[in-house]
Amino acid sequence: MLDSSTSIQWLGADILTTLVFLPSLGALVLLFLSNEAKNAIRAVALVTSGATLAVSVAVLAKFNPAVAGLEAFRPLLVDRPWIPRFGIRYLLGVDGISLVLVVLTTLLTLCVLIFSFGQTIPKLRGYVAAFLVLETGMIGSLVALDAVLFYVFWEVMLIPMYFIIGIWGGKRRIYATMKFVLFTLAGSLLMFVAILFASGVHARTTGILSFSLLEWIPAASSGAWGLTAAQSGLLFWAFAVAFLVKVPLWPLHTWLPDAHVEAPTGGSIILAGVLLKLGTYGLLRFAIPLFPGAAARYTPLIAVLALVGVVYGAWVAAAQKDMKKLVAYSSVSHLALVVLGIFAGNVTAVSGAVMQMVGHGLTTGLLFLLVGVLYERRHTREMADYGGVASQVPVTTTLFVIAVLGSVGLPGLNGFVGEFLILAGVFKANVAWAAVAATGLILGAIYLLTLVQKVFWGPNRVKANLGLTDINGWEFAGAFPMIVLVVVLGVWPQPVLDLVRNSVETVVQIAAVRMVP
Repeated sequence: MLDSSTSIQWLGADILTTLVFLPSLGALVLLFLSNEAKNAIRAVALVTSGATLAVSVAVLAKFNPAVAGLEAFRPLLVDRPWIPRFGIRYLLGVDGISLVLVVLTTLLTLCVLIFSFGQTIPKLRGYVAAFLVLETGMIGSLVALDAVLFYVFWEVMLIPMYFIIGIWGGKRRIYATMKFVLFTLAGSLLMFVAILFASGVHARTTGILSFSLLEWIPAASSGAWGLTAAQSGLLFWAFAVAFLVKVPLWPLHTWLPDAHVEAPTGGSIILAGVLLKLGTYGLLRFAIPLFPGAAARYTPLIAVLALVGVVYGAWVAAAQKDMKKLVAYSSVSHLALVVLGIFAGNVTAVSGAVMQMVGHGLTTGLLFLLVGVLYERRHTREMADYGGVASQVPVTTTLFVIAVLGSVGLPGLNGFVGEFLILAGVFKANVAWAAVAATGLILGAIYLLTLVQKVFWGPNRVKANLGLTDINGWEFAGAFPMIVLVVVLGVWPQPVLDLVRNSVETVVQIAAVRMVP
């Protein structure tokens, strides 16, 4: 067990603890405000989410990406007893992979709250509080290194998202909410059973009752757990299904379009930008390092499912008439590509997968934001209800085009880097799989460019569009950081790649994942 004396203190508290619970502190402050005190609510939201982003940047500044292996967690580790009787610890830490997603989470949460102030949202206090509590759950899941603590944060995320969709969602919000919760809970229960079983195996083989990943990963990956092929396979799938539901990988994806369509704009941004990435993160943190043999055995099956998801998601997206549903199905395709990259088992592909996780969070979050801008004014998401609106909303059009080009992987924008590295890595492992995956990218360009053409260009035959107003100040302020990063990371992706390199190499080396031709 790594010693808690290595913890770094910040403003009198562990910096990671501050990072995790600062948003919830802001949510607690909101309880003392009236729902009519709009300016005070906005101030609390901006100060809390802005401060959380600042703390995440401080963690980034303190992190040393040159440290390899599990030692990367040591400098910022928080390790204290939580439920000693059962070996459960309050164990927090970050490596390059988790840290880049933490910064993405804090940035997108700030953007969502800023954006929401430019829209008409009833019960604003509850809306803001739900997003702040959700932020605690998301960050906690990314920094927790105790399996039980991770599970607690994983389940905490369900509660605020349940209310975000169920209260502020569309007409079928209850159906979408229940579907989202039931799918996620089913996977979570499998994971919980696997966690308990794994702790028992660890206690039997080492004599130590522990849920620490810093102890589990070396023991499990070295074969010290002594699992049979059947046992490791069952445990791998118990973890993997929980994470693949969250991704979501075909055929576990059916909850996603409903959740996206019915969620408010902010909910869709966070769902696509962060929550889906927690599924792919879980594969890298739990399923593959703990059960590398099983992961290698089932790589061909998962790769086939991922390839189906890439092509299926793109084809179905191309058939959509609702803008939000189109972007939702594009996420099925893009995240399937990320899963394929993860199971490619080489540093190039896995680095590309992490880069694509960040890139997708920015571009797809931005697309949902801009669809929300149009919906706020016209209360319709049907492409047929628009057309030729570029002259009415030139700024919105410009931002939309940048987001689309980033999503299709135009060189010079962020989507290109991740997609190129994934395809290059997959090509090393299996040429046929790389060829099939590339077709999904071509289809992606077709349906996204068609979306832009139908909505913003051509003749304007709908009179209601003549009075369409452009993106307002709050909305633009929410979109601006994402637009900047879409361009900056496309031109200069090296900081992210440098940040995650050693962590990716560690995962690949520990897991020894190899694609099977």
